[in-house]
Amino acid sequence: MSTLRVTAEPLTIHVHPNADALELAQVGLYRAVVAKGAYRTGEHAVYIPEQAILPAELIEEIGLTGRLAGPGKDRVKAVRLRGELSQGIVCRPGALADVDLAAAHRAGTDFAELLGIVKWVPPVPVSMSGDVVSAADLLPWTDIENIARYPGIFEPGEPVSATEKIHGTCCLYTYLAETGESLVSSKGFGSRYLALAEADKNLYWRTVHAYRLPEAAVRMAESLGARRVGIYGEVFGKGVQDLAYGTDAGHRPGYAVFDVCVDVDGAVRWLDGPELTAVLASVADLGIPRVPVLYEGPYDEALLLALASGTETVSGTGAHIREGIVVRALKEHRNDVVGSRTIGKIVSAEYATRSGGTEYE
Repeated sequence: MSTLRVTAEPLTIHVHPNADALELAQVGLYRAVVAKGAYRTGEHAVYIPEQAILPAELIEEIGLTGRLAGPGKDRVKAVRLRGELSQGIVCRPGALADVDLAAAHRAGTDFAELLGIVKWVPPVPVSMSGDVVSAADLLPWTDIENIARYPGIFEPGEPVSATEKIHGTCCLYTYLAETGESLVSSKGFGSRYLALAEADKNLYWRTVHAYRLPEAAVRMAESLGARRVGIYGEVFGKGVQDLAYGTDAGHRPGYAVFDVCVDVDGAVRWLDGPELTAVLASVADLGIPRVPVLYEGPYDEALLLALASGTETVSGTGAHIREGIVVRALKEHRNDVVGSRTIGKIVSAEYATRSGGTEYE
């Protein structure tokens, strides 16, 4: 899930093809439906992204009472309005009436706290929770930003790979070579350096043992000279999320690796594309799946936006819509746009607007 930032953004206004009283305000690659004439191209307004929870007074002020998602009708979610995809909310709250929004945009000011907006945190099912312990040596995962919000993450033509984004839950596994200890966590717990105590019924621990991750990590640590190895994969199947990919997580959960990082001599680094391919090939006899690689080549925005849609390839039967893709630089490097790795996601419109979906971390 992306980080929550509520910022002032420059707008590009487009005609709504199916409604005379509406227009489309573009922020990055996102478009949000707005009232016709409310904004002009080049003006700045506040952009509230999906998965934001709004306070009741702000919802009332912008005229969306009873029209948002969730049991409290307070969560921003992608919708189609008169046939056009609307992602996020564009507005000018009264609390910011005296704020120079153009200057706020240049400064990167985040208005979430001032406006009382918080990030939606989905409930955690029992199978994904449990007793937690402090784990200072755990190697956490990072939030991946949506390329639609930050289209400048990649340079045109930059060598990238695109893997299928699986709708499951992120399993963090850290191996400590000096002690032989295993740390298992979810993305949410891992971000707070908490590990899950081992339990037979815990989904993540069952997955770690089912796919022999400790054995794989031992071999990776030896071959790479690492004191810590982090293996990151998506756990999926019936009972995990609403898209099951033909797998019953009640028996052997579905699982696919998407990243590996190592700590060598105190320096933590992520394996780039070729390294990841090589290290997974070195433990291929263990039968650990990798997320499907859908594309490798120069960064092409239009091609990748199209690739994010369609049907999934994980099950081999095209059972579901595709959630989207994750795009990363083939050669790992830091990115100034997002302040971390050069990696981003594209979520398909079909996935974002589906009904009855679950979003557990």
